[in-house]
Amino acid sequence: MGRTVDMEGLRTEALALLDRPGRRFVAIAGAPGSGKSTTVERLFDALEATHPGVAAILPMDGFHYDDAVLHAMNRRPWKGAPDTFDVGGLASVLDRLKPADDTVAVPVFDRELEISRGSARLIGMDARLILCEGNYLLLNRAPWDRLAGRFDLEVMIDVPEQELARRLRRRWVHYKLTEDEIRAKLEDNDLPNGRTVRSESREADLVLLQGRAEQEPRPS
Repeated sequence: MGRTVDMEGLRTEALALLDRPGRRFVAIAGAPGSGKSTTVERLFDALEATHPGVAAILPMDGFHYDDAVLHAMNRRPWKGAPDTFDVGGLASVLDRLKPADDTVAVPVFDRELEISRGSARLIGMDARLILCEGNYLLLNRAPWDRLAGRFDLEVMIDVPEQELARRLRRRWVHYKLTEDEIRAKLEDNDLPNGRTVRSESREADLVLLQGRAEQEPRPS
């Protein structure tokens, strides 16, 4: 298990990467509901406060397959599972970002519309830290294992499953799902995916404990 840190420790570790030449990449992974988006946004804001323009966010969710593709694959009910993402597309964008010699447009997932919006965010050449967040960034199975070696710092957010379930239930209530739909989401998809993250991810450099005594982030 990697070394445990808090948010200030994570910020310190991220800033240390600036002592190395070139553009650097931070992977922040965790189960559904672990607060990845909130964590990355908090880290980005902390970096921006002292080093404006140094960081940019690359969300893994932007590489969701479109619903039409998932219907053709008979995988729409399991959207969010490891096989419902364009891993090759994510790898290609990471490779394109590595030289920092061009502005790169990246996709962002719109949860309200349940679609990935292509070219929805621009990452400029001045960003020296790319903060990549997503469930499966550290997954040690094909094709996700092709991402190994692309990150300079790997972080796993650790949240107890009971807390994950509470947060995820709240998310689906917000989106006005019925109780049966929520139960299916949790038991057939979200919680199994979280167990996959916990059991099949390679060891991270750092572990960020959440969902215990600290302030609760919103689900990601």
